[in-house]
Amino acid sequence: MLFRSKKIRVILLVTGIFVSLFIFSAYNYPGATNGSIYSSLYSKNISDLETDFKALNAIIDLSDLSTTTGKRAVYNQLYICRKQMKETDLWTRYFEPNTYRSINGPLPIEWETEVFEKFEKPYKKEGHGLSILELALDSNVTDKKALKKMILPSIDGLQVYKADSVTKNLNTYDHFFLANRLFLLNLAAIYTTGFECPNNDSVIPELNCMVDEVRGMYDAYNTSFPQYPVKGDYLELYAKLKAFVYSQPKKINQFDHYTFIRDYINPLFALNQQYIREYKVVSSNLNDYSLNNNAISIFDKTLYTGQNTLGIYSGITDEKTLAKIREVGKLLFFDPILSGNNERSCASCHKPAECFTDTAASSAMNFEMTKRLPRNTPSLVNVVYNHLVMLDGKHISLQNQAKGVITNPDEMGGAQDDVVKKILSCKEYKDAFEALKKYTYKNKEVCFDHVISAVTFYIGSFSNFTSPFDDAMNAKKDISQQCKNGFNLFMGKAQCGTCHYIPEFNGVRPPYIESEFEVIGVPVDKNYSALSTDSGRADIYFSDEMMNAFRTNTVRNSSYTKPYMHNGIFNTMQEVLDFYNAGGGAGKGLKVKNQTLNPQQLHLTNNEMADLLTFIKSLDEDVPVELPPAHLPLSSDKKLNDRTIGGIY
Repeated sequence: MLFRSKKIRVILLVTGIFVSLFIFSAYNYPGATNGSIYSSLYSKNISDLETDFKALNAIIDLSDLSTTTGKRAVYNQLYICRKQMKETDLWTRYFEPNTYRSINGPLPIEWETEVFEKFEKPYKKEGHGLSILELALDSNVTDKKALKKMILPSIDGLQVYKADSVTKNLNTYDHFFLANRLFLLNLAAIYTTGFECPNNDSVIPELNCMVDEVRGMYDAYNTSFPQYPVKGDYLELYAKLKAFVYSQPKKINQFDHYTFIRDYINPLFALNQQYIREYKVVSSNLNDYSLNNNAISIFDKTLYTGQNTLGIYSGITDEKTLAKIREVGKLLFFDPILSGNNERSCASCHKPAECFTDTAASSAMNFEMTKRLPRNTPSLVNVVYNHLVMLDGKHISLQNQAKGVITNPDEMGGAQDDVVKKILSCKEYKDAFEALKKYTYKNKEVCFDHVISAVTFYIGSFSNFTSPFDDAMNAKKDISQQCKNGFNLFMGKAQCGTCHYIPEFNGVRPPYIESEFEVIGVPVDKNYSALSTDSGRADIYFSDEMMNAFRTNTVRNSSYTKPYMHNGIFNTMQEVLDFYNAGGGAGKGLKVKNQTLNPQQLHLTNNEMADLLTFIKSLDEDVPVELPPAHLPLSSDKKLNDRTIGGIY
């Protein structure tokens, strides 16, 4: 990789070999505080990045891309841009994440819906910038107009970072610790996996560059805001982090992700969280929407919130009242009174002894018992860590999901008014809901929302448990070397960590405000005779990119949640790993034109597969088996009193 002077940038301009020198003042941009070393550093780095992008644009114009020399000139300047991009990443990603897609978007088109947008129809988000340009060059694209189209939006996007609306943040200390938190989360989950870097050989050198530059940011910040400093214990640990990174091999597949996160990133995160609380940091950025300032570890189950389980009971904090809601929710979960025929309960398909899924079949029978449902029963454990619910993201809340299942004629066949009427015919239910309704912000009468919210609060209680791997990352226990090796493979060679993100190992990545969908080419059978016909996300909001896309599920508790994939086609995790090792459906020979999974073989050895399985097993949580209630509430309607706890099918 080429490195250039930080003081002078050389730009090759159109049609000639003439060179212009540009020297940028650190105080040129609106919003920068005069005399502030910190804001000056920001302005300088943004200036340098813009200069480098303009140079890249000029070199594309000048180079003969049909020659090795011409193509290498573009690559060299691209790597210079990537280095400078990493030196600004702490700011650019935090201040304007959508604009960041124009600088280094991981995909040409994204449709993921962020948490604060999920009430709206998804819209097409076009990515541009360095990763997409590099992939195009790797694919031997030589059309200069097409290549320039990938980076001109980057140059335009950088103007956003000079605007008063962004630079005014530099005048206060609050943003710094929030941006630094996102930086640390990305160090754990994104930067070392190759997620945003097509060339694996560049990942660790870019990491070195980034940790160096951020250390300078800390000094500049402390000089400008001495009353709210990054303290000595943090800086001392960060120095050890730098030394560790520099001691590591330069190959991503040899990097020790486990030690990196456990010994350095996670403790730094805890200190940064301490500063956020101590300094009473206030956020005005939607990046912080889901994150919890009180979480003391990246592997704390309170790190972020994906779902509000209380629904209509939101705002209740009294522990006794919450316990009562959970008690009623549990009764309802096991009570077939929610179904149209009073024979099927939530527990019929989400079996408590099987991690709240059904391991006996690829999918459950439909309500009429005439055919199987098209999709595998998902586990309810950790469901609260998804912003969109169901494998196709159909529902934005657990409450909508529960309503959808209960009223779906293929699932529970119930009707809202009938369900409420039956429930209120049971004195035990009626007394409980009458007592609880005074805590709700609307509805003077007990309604379906009261019923549903009790169920979802009960369901949400399955998500509070930890695994041996969590304990290891929190320095409570150790795990085997085989398990550590498996984690390093997960984050490196096996490429699992580019879709299953720390800490929930699902499709929600920092700053944990969206649920991702992937196309991996799941077959209709184990002979790979055809691609599954399930359209997935495209059934909800159609787009070519989302055809056959499904929400990325968690890897946690996989020992208890077979069969796997949306259609339950695989019965063992070994089969799942074989599928990924081959490059998914496309790697197995299926035509999957929009597959987002890398179709190239991973070439994992048998020993590596065994290590991966050992790590994945370490994510199994200590979820206690939920015993069914001793009874179901009696109804004034005698016909309802022969209900079976948990349903009969």
